[in-house]
Amino acid sequence: MEDNFKNIIDLLDQGKVILYPTDTIWGLGCDALNTGAIKKIYKIKQRELNKPFIVLVSSIEMLKEYIQDIHPRVETLLLYHKRPLTLIYPKGKNLPSILMKNKKIAIRIIKEPVIAELIEKFGRPIVSTSANIAGADFPKSYNEINKEIIEAVDYTFKYKQNDPHPGSPSVIATYNKKGKLKFLR
Repeated sequence: MEDNFKNIIDLLDQGKVILYPTDTIWGLGCDALNTGAIKKIYKIKQRELNKPFIVLVSSIEMLKEYIQDIHPRVETLLLYHKRPLTLIYPKGKNLPSILMKNKKIAIRIIKEPVIAELIEKFGRPIVSTSANIAGADFPKSYNEINKEIIEAVDYTFKYKQNDPHPGSPSVIATYNKKGKLKFLR
């Protein structure tokens, strides 16, 4: 692999924005604890501030650092679910308010092993949002990413740039107090 984790982590620590492959589609990312970096992504995407981004974590253990509680049924689902699943949790914690809407937070445990390793080594979650201008179609591959996006980021992953398999966004769901899921996408 040509991407150097140490350099990428240094960039994330400095509040820089990266363009990277997720377990779904190519995304824009930054340190999820850095409000200034998050605002850079809003500017790049030309997106309204009232539309929060997804946060990626590397494990259930990391997830628990950023949500108030997790229903046992949901935790079991996360352990065994094979497809990328973004859940909207009722109460986030330890994250900037810009990422939450009414204290709710959308978080996914990433299944892509290289990015999961990056997040684990970084020690903090990263933001994830599709690599497109707000309102435009999401890119199904690296080659479909708008040149404005590529030029606006501080680092672009080389990993998976030539992957011909089109991606699609994750399933998004929320759940009630009994742990019953409601699928939104």
